[in-house]
Amino acid sequence: MGSRAAGHLEPVPAAATPGRATFLELFFDLVFVFALTRISARAFEDLTEEPGREHGWGTITGSGKTLLLLLALWAVWQGTAWTTSRYDPYRVPLQTVVITALVCSMLMGVAIPRAFSETALMFAVAYVIAQVTRPVILSIALGPHRYRRLKVRMAVIFAVSGVLWISGAMLSTNVQVLLWAAALAIEYLAARCGWPVPGLGRSTISKWEIAGEHLAERYQQFFLVALGETILVAGFAYSKVPYEMGHAWAFALALATSIMLWRIYVQRAGRILGEAVMKARHPANIGRSAADTHLLMVIGLAATAIGYELIIDHPLERIPAPWLAMVLGGPALFLAGRARLEYEVFGRVSPSRWIAVTVLVAASVPLLYLPGVIATAVGALVLAGIAVADARRAHGAPPEAAAPPF
Repeated sequence: MGSRAAGHLEPVPAAATPGRATFLELFFDLVFVFALTRISARAFEDLTEEPGREHGWGTITGSGKTLLLLLALWAVWQGTAWTTSRYDPYRVPLQTVVITALVCSMLMGVAIPRAFSETALMFAVAYVIAQVTRPVILSIALGPHRYRRLKVRMAVIFAVSGVLWISGAMLSTNVQVLLWAAALAIEYLAARCGWPVPGLGRSTISKWEIAGEHLAERYQQFFLVALGETILVAGFAYSKVPYEMGHAWAFALALATSIMLWRIYVQRAGRILGEAVMKARHPANIGRSAADTHLLMVIGLAATAIGYELIIDHPLERIPAPWLAMVLGGPALFLAGRARLEYEVFGRVSPSRWIAVTVLVAASVPLLYLPGVIATAVGALVLAGIAVADARRAHGAPPEAAAPPF
């Protein structure tokens, strides 16, 4: 990807032959396996250990704070992935960006369990350093290139939001949550509006040059990281409980669910996302849309992993509504994201996606009165039904080509 010669950094041409993800990028992804397990552990504690977390307002606020941390992690990963898909990842400035993000992400992961108390400042400073240094390094490496102004605008916005992150870390928890949420909102809105800064203008995302297939591959790899985290959580949960029948069934159903999630993702939209990006009229637009899609699916996978741990620990007990929201809501969120991915790749959505989500929602009421392992079984069966329907539709037919609507 791009030129490795000395001199100023240059964006990769949109039609360039894509390069595979580098070992450094894959190494960077490994940090997020750890960080996502910390997210799941924090949510699990919110739902089980603190008084009042089983129901009511405490559950909502705890889940909201955990989601805030997950969104911050995603922002660091996505910003780094877009950077390595727009510039040659073998160049020293790019490797510096990735290594800095790697170290900061690791510190954020370490800080997650107490991110709204003792380690708030660690989390905030690590996040701000990761986000500010990336555009600063690139603005220097780009020299007089026209994209340099974009990086300067990004640095300004991240510096402004960084004040909210660091100030919030030094204040009470309620104020911290408000300031961190405001900082994330500023960053997410700025990204979608072309990073506008008074006096410096804004840019049009559709005109950005990216190595589309490289970016698509990075999304696929992060999905596998999140899916791998669900298996890790299930394995850790089963290894600490008695090896009795109920626990064994819950563990087996968790593994079956993860397999179905993988199968549904790769058949077939997830497999040819790169082809769809390359065929799109505006590759950067579909790249941005796919980012939101994968974020939704990753949130669904994180919730599913939390559900695994809850049910493996308490397989034969009736579970409260917040627990059921993890067990069935996780797969439902994944399916909603997967339906959006199908639209991005093919310009249509299979009815089985929405039927399955409707079944999961309808089943939630009676499942409140049954053992938790039954809820896990229902989720696994619904996902298996979709996997079978996808396989039957593809059987004997030529592979469907990408037809993105963008």
